[in-house]
Amino acid sequence: MFLSTFFNGLTLAALLFIMAIGLNLSFGLLRVVNLSHGAFYLFGGYIGLTVLKSTGHWWLGVLCGALVAGGIAASEEIFLLRRVRGKSTLETLITLSMAIIISDLIVVIWGGNPKMIAIPKALKGFVSLFTVNVPIYNLFLLTFACVIGLGLWLLINKTKMGMIIRAGVDNFEMVSALGINIRLVFTLVFSLAGFMAGMAGVIGGTFLMVAPGEDWRILTYTLLIIIIGGMGSFGGTIIGSIIIGLIFSFGSVYVPQFSLFLMFAPVALTLVIRPKGLFGRTL
Repeated sequence: MFLSTFFNGLTLAALLFIMAIGLNLSFGLLRVVNLSHGAFYLFGGYIGLTVLKSTGHWWLGVLCGALVAGGIAASEEIFLLRRVRGKSTLETLITLSMAIIISDLIVVIWGGNPKMIAIPKALKGFVSLFTVNVPIYNLFLLTFACVIGLGLWLLINKTKMGMIIRAGVDNFEMVSALGINIRLVFTLVFSLAGFMAGMAGVIGGTFLMVAPGEDWRILTYTLLIIIIGGMGSFGGTIIGSIIIGLIFSFGSVYVPQFSLFLMFAPVALTLVIRPKGLFGRTL
């Protein structure tokens, strides 16, 4: 039971990492509390479900869900957020409004009943690890999150675009003064965050489900990760994802009546002891 719960917690942590790293990048660069990030996740999941039912191709569903969510994120940044840059209250209200609109559209288009995205045949079955039967899909999700993490780490630390993003997180006014089109950087990062949220929606909908309300639940877990790990911190996102994933998994199995308390307790301690997060910096 312990090992099975541990692997389930790591799998959830992998899914939350894919969500959180995109939001953390855009959060650290744009200073926008993007409350529509969870809506991108759920909308991408439903798009992936629709494409899968129409074509039978799961990977095509993942790609389409990610592209649609990324496109919506880009449109939101260009046509709405860009007009109120620096006005944090208006930015937050815009993202909240977008989240509510997308949530209502989901109910209108797909209804209010929970739906499962079928696991592709190649990822069905189990493998034995340390006397525990672990679903192949769970191992795939862990591996996929590692690949995504490595790719983003290389992008952020080994490319010119990554250098600009890191500089923008530290001081985007100075980056703009150097002649770099910071508006384009904002749009690309915000779109990347939406792309990853939509991709996570299809992958997460296969692991969990897609249903109205899941957007807010996933968004809450994602924000908890950022609070624990620290804004703009890549390593903090990894640690925060593992903490939240394991606490949720073990809490749900052993002390379900205290599962929410156990999830918010480390967040409260982090805010008291280190308000910037475990690895966060003052922005």
